[in-house]
Order: sequence, then C-alpha cells, then structure tokens
Amino acid sequence: MRKVCIIHETGNGRLGGHFIENAFLGLPGVEIAAIADSNKDRTVADYIPRPAQRYYDYKEMIEKERPDILVLASRLPEEHFEQIDFAIEHHCHVLTEKPFVADIIQADYLISKAAEQNIQIAVAHLGRFAPVFQTMKRMIAEGELGQVLSCYLRGKEDNRGGGEDMMVLGSHLLDMAAYLFGHPLEVYSDIRVNGRNITSGDIMQTDEPIGLTAGDEVMAFYRFPGNINTIFESRRGMVERNIATRLGIVVTGTKASIAVRFENDRSLRICKNFPMPNEDESNFERVFVDTALEIPGADLIDYTQCVLNPASENHRYYADNNRRIAWDLLQSIEKNRQLASSATDALWSLEMIIGAYRSAIERHPLTFPLIERKHPLCK
Repeated sequence: MRKVCIIHETGNGRLGGHFIENAFLGLPGVEIAAIADSNKDRTVADYIPRPAQRYYDYKEMIEKERPDILVLASRLPEEHFEQIDFAIEHHCHVLTEKPFVADIIQADYLISKAAEQNIQIAVAHLGRFAPVFQTMKRMIAEGELGQVLSCYLRGKEDNRGGGEDMMVLGSHLLDMAAYLFGHPLEVYSDIRVNGRNITSGDIMQTDEPIGLTAGDEVMAFYRFPGNINTIFESRRGMVERNIATRLGIVVTGTKASIAVRFENDRSLRICKNFPMPNEDESNFERVFVDTALEIPGADLIDYTQCVLNPASENHRYYADNNRRIAWDLLQSIEKNRQLASSATDALWSLEMIIGAYRSAIERHPLTFPLIERKHPLCK
C-alpha cells in the first residue's frame, strides 16, 4: 500500500488549479493519508473528499506521515523547489502541477538529486496522457500527414498574453511539441513589450508568482529533428480571460494538417484537402478518439469527487488525465521504469521558454541544451 500526502495551498488569493490533488482517488494500492494547507480559514469539511489528517505545515506532515508519494497541487513554480527538495530528502516520490520550477538551475539540481536517491518526479503535463494527443502522435508516426513540415502553437492570449502566457500555458504546448517530435534543436525568438524588443531589465508583474517573465508579445521559432519548424506565438489582450478558442496546436505535413483546440472536448480534426494552398478548399473533419479509461482494479471514476463542475468537459479532461498520470507514477515506482511525463521531460519545455528569452535579448539563435543555464532576466 502506497501512502500519499498532498500539499494543497488555498490562501492568499491564488488562482485555482487542475484538481491534481484528487489524482489518486479510487486507484488500487493507495492510501490518501493527509493534506497540508496553511490557510486557517479552511476546515477539514471544506475539502472534497475530506482528508484523514489535516496539517498547516507541509514539513510537519511529511516528517510525521512519512509518505511514499507527495502531490503538489500548487500551480506556482516558485513554491515547488523547496517542497520537492524536502520530499527528496525524505525519500518521497513526487507528482507536481506544472510548471515544474521557474529556473533551469533549480531543475538541474532537483533532477540530479532525485536520480541519486532513485526518486521519481512526475510533472502534470497532461497532454501526454490524453487520448486525443496520443492519437495525434500515432497518426504522425504512421504517416497520415506525410512528411511533417511545421507546427503552430498558439497561447491563450488573454490578459496574460506574451511571456506570462508562454510560462503558464505555453509550457503545455511546448511540452507537446517535444512529445510529438523529440527534443528541440534550436530556438530563435522575438519578444517585445509595447512594440520594442525586450531587454534583461524588462521584468513584468504577473497575475501569479511564476518566476521571471517579460514581454506582451512572443514569437518563438524552434527547430526539431526531421527538419520540423515550430512556432509559438502569444499576444496580450486578444480575448477575455475565460475564452480558450485561440489556445491550440496545428501540425502540417505534405498530405494533411491536424489540429486540436484546448476548449470543451479538445476534438481532433484533420484536413486532407491538399496540395496547398489550403485556403482554396480547406475542410477539417473530426477524427474518432477512443477515450476509454481503464486501470486494473481502480474504482469507477466519480467526477463529483474529482472536480468542481462534473458536467464540464474541461474538468472531466483534467480528472481523467490526472488519474492516468497518477497511475503511471505508481507503475513507474513499482516497476522502476521511466515516467511518461518526468521532470527531465519538463526541463526541455523550460529550456525552450528560457531559451526564447535569451535568444530575444541577445538577438541570435541558440542551440539546445542551453550552455548558459542562468535565466537571462536574472540580475
């Protein structure tokens, strides 16, 4: 039986997460032992489901409970470093919300320390577990798009558009590009604030403390193996906060284009009206995706216990894939195998973000892995 403890901070006006605190509910061989939350305005009755034990200090929880697995529900990367470091010191595996951490040097340190202790760190880039993106990856591998030429990633582009969008939501998209195509080779970017090129002094205030951030406009070009060119773009103020229609990914090959928008059911669509130009007769059709969630010995998932709005397709997406990543972590611990979404995987998307800043400031392309590990916005 694996003992799971959860750090789920709810105070200080922080924004909501993606319900990863409930990822292990109903999974076999798991005991959810305790939750830590320093917010004294909340009682045990406020948590669904109610924890067996409630702590105000996560260090006290870890020292007393001695869990096998620690879940970090906070979406603030600046909180993760100390929590993960403490977990590793107490021989505890980790499932953490993204972004992993805000700094490459911190990531290098944690990955190295975890490897020395044989500790697994899973990072909740949920697209790797979602059938829609697994189907996209399979179709690419089976040649349904022909030779892949390019990939277009677009952020949410609300009031966080630009650098903040690149960190909060772009981390998902950039991780998805690495999942589909392999590790990136190069980056060249143009990042601006009020129409001018950013400098190392252009650090901006963000909605949440997510690390050093700059720019209200990002255009980053990445080169992947197989001569695949990928663009990430985000501009501030294009839509209102709760609209996700711009957030998505399009992959184009010599035979077809395939696309997913991060809204509602995240349907997979394909356009086979080639050759180009596709504006002459483009027609995207839905692709069937088998979304069956089967985990041996697991209880039937109860969305009323996992998310705020069980009728929401977005919330059900989080619940399903939180469960999948939790199961993958359990299996990885049991079989001593690699995770499907590890801290090492998350490091690549972090390098893609920080590399975009350095390229924009220095005005030249950079290769991966980055030689200079220090954040270019760090004074």
